[in-house]
Amino acid sequence: MKDPKELFEKLCFSPSWGELPKAPYVRQNKDLSTLMDELEEIKNHIEDTKAKLWRISQQQQFNQEGFR
Repeated sequence: MKDPKELFEKLCFSPSWGELPKAPYVRQNKDLSTLMDELEEIKNHIEDTKAKLWRISQQQQFNQEGFR
């Protein structure tokens, strides 16, 4: 077998030289209360984002139209 550095320098790569090894899948079980808490956090984040987008759209509209 040739030296990996020598193969690299000669541009002789194996088909999978750039692939990362796959990590084994580890199942993570969570209880219902934890999942519900996470879901509530996601809902709050979505609502915050919607409010920010609304404020941005209002500012953009004001900047385009100015005072009336």
